[in-house]
Amino acid sequence: QVQLVESGGGLVQAGGSLRLSCAASGSIFNINAMGWYRQTPGEQRELVATITRGSSTNYAYSVKGRFTISRDNAKNTVYLQMNSLKPEDTAVYYCYAETYPGILKVDYWGKGTLVTVSS
Repeated sequence: QVQLVESGGGLVQAGGSLRLSCAASGSIFNINAMGWYRQTPGEQRELVATITRGSSTNYAYSVKGRFTISRDNAKNTVYLQMNSLKPEDTAVYYCYAETYPGILKVDYWGKGTLVTVSS
């Protein structure tokens, strides 16, 4: 089992910045990739950014150049630095961990943190 706890959400004006953090605990040695997804009411959860254990990153097109994902393996924490925020970035942001306790992949999710960007 892996537990994920997000922090850092809040209200910010358009053009501002926020940094989200996600601390992992439990069976962290099984974690491969971590990342962030977001969801707005009535919409499907969408990928924002992911980072592998080897620090390879992947970003949604809509956030490239504005958001940066990073990972501190010593602290078992992943970060999402969000700059030049837009109202359309408003969503609940969920931390995600991909684990391989055995052959099969098991995904874990945090409870989410709300990011609101005002215009």
